[in-house]
Amino acid sequence: MQTYRKREGTEVFAIQLNLDLEAFTYRKWGGVQTCRSGDWIVDRNGSVHTVAADTFARTYEKVGPATYVKRGVVWAAPASSAGAIATKEGATHYNQGDFLVWNNKDLTDGYAITKELFASLYEPAPAPEETTQPPPSAPEEAT
Repeated sequence: MQTYRKREGTEVFAIQLNLDLEAFTYRKWGGVQTCRSGDWIVDRNGSVHTVAADTFARTYEKVGPATYVKRGVVWAAPASSAGAIATKEGATHYNQGDFLVWNNKDLTDGYAITKELFASLYEPAPAPEETTQPPPSAPEEAT
């Protein structure tokens, strides 16, 4: 499983639904999605979807009025066959070769996107810098 980060220039417009409302549903990605009070409506170049409140708070950073960028890394791999992945909002159907993406290292909080969209939004994350520390000293033997 490889780690990726969002490419520069992939800002989104987003508004949090801080309203006293019942959850509502909509259809996207071949399944029914649910948006709850506190969730975010996200517009990425005209493609609109929702993001759960806790996921948005953990993974997005405000960079301007109603403008956000996704920070941190995701774990992703191409799908070996078509299927569906359960998301916090509902289910997303995908085809072979599309990317399965997770916000958490333990492969939770996942979603799927087409391979073309994935390539335009993500790039491999640089490997974390390894810290080099001298090996621990061997204890001196008593003589």
